[in-house]
Amino acid sequence: MIYRRRLLPLLAVGCSLLALCSPSVAQDIPRKTITLVVGFAAGGAADGAARVIAKKLGEQLGLTVGPLSIAQHLGKLGYDPQRDLAPLTMGVVFPNVLVVPPSLGVKSLSEFIALARKSPGKITYASTGNGSASHLAGELLAQMASVDMLHVPYKGGAPALTDVLAGRVDAYFSTLSSAQPHVSAGKLVLLASSGLTRPAFLANVPTVAESGFPGFNATNWYAFVAPAKTPTAVLTRWNQELVKALNSPEVNADLLKHGMLAQPGSPQELANTIVSESQVWGKLIRERKITAD
Repeated sequence: MIYRRRLLPLLAVGCSLLALCSPSVAQDIPRKTITLVVGFAAGGAADGAARVIAKKLGEQLGLTVGPLSIAQHLGKLGYDPQRDLAPLTMGVVFPNVLVVPPSLGVKSLSEFIALARKSPGKITYASTGNGSASHLAGELLAQMASVDMLHVPYKGGAPALTDVLAGRVDAYFSTLSSAQPHVSAGKLVLLASSGLTRPAFLANVPTVAESGFPGFNATNWYAFVAPAKTPTAVLTRWNQELVKALNSPEVNADLLKHGMLAQPGSPQELANTIVSESQVWGKLIRERKITAD
């Protein structure tokens, strides 16, 4: 049996782990290799989280569990996320961080916004592609701050970060794990984090919300779901195993190294999150006329 994970573009600042369970499964986990197919390029945050969680699941179940990465893609879904998927549990959550090159001459979010207001359409921000988390975070900031910034999409985080480091692009909502080495080296300036509150590992970094834009929240989340027709007993067992893995000290420690927080919970809690996130980001996508092209 193969367990697949793919991006849910409509949920924009999150993604899902899609577990494709065979209809013939009864009440137990199948005794064969389980493969997580990650809908992002290898080496990114999603891939890192998948490897950490897969390792612990393998230990718990006595099975081989491994991630297989594929390139991120956007397009029409062949299913309805709220109708065709059964929530299992939230997996991990983490904010992005807004970084700029020192050459831009700003050291705070307020200075960055002031510069953007002074030069409408001149400030550029990078993203990992149209409809990506970094794109939507940038659009949300532009909307809430009433500024006109130019979006520059890239095919992944590495080329986006490269151009920000070179000063060819002015800003980028990056993952912390990618940006931190460059921030520590003085090659990037960290202005703010994108979550609603400060996580412990960013205790000294202000959030966008507390920097003049109350309610700004562009938190990334990875969750586990299964096809809606999966037997209830199988869903229950997977929830138990995943929650156990996500609560383990070693998984939490490994995730923190990637700037992520484990957040296991109930299927209903995840279902509520999917609905609310879909509403929030669907509204922004319509208002900002965002497409995947």
